[in-house]
Amino acid sequence: MYLNQRRQPVRGFTLIELMITVAIIAILAAVALPSYQTYVQRTNRAVATGCLQEMAQHMERRYTTTMAYNSAAALPVLGCTNEVAARYTFAFAAGQPTATTYTIEATPQGAQASDARCATLGLTHQGTRTISGTATVNDCWR
Repeated sequence: MYLNQRRQPVRGFTLIELMITVAIIAILAAVALPSYQTYVQRTNRAVATGCLQEMAQHMERRYTTTMAYNSAAALPVLGCTNEVAARYTFAFAAGQPTATTYTIEATPQGAQASDARCATLGLTHQGTRTISGTATVNDCWR
């Protein structure tokens, strides 16, 4: 007895097709992830430099009212420091502030600590921008 049945085509993916798709996704992720991490570091660095400038403005206001930078020993607590608190710590450099000078430094921590190109960012009372990393000041302060 012959049954006149048609075979239905099998729907789905073969193992080879699935492995090719996984390999393509892995290659794209391997290229995109380091680029994304660099972008995140650069963004956090930009926020930190903006915060340093905001702190410098506060220090200048302090100087105009008291004629000394060291009238208060602590940095001001600003909203910007909360934004990057997990990535940077802000503090005066050693021996700072004096009556006529200050240097504020942003030291990377956490995930930002791997930013060896710029490392610690600094800003002085004269507006001089500094870094402790291997890149140029212009690359880190843009």
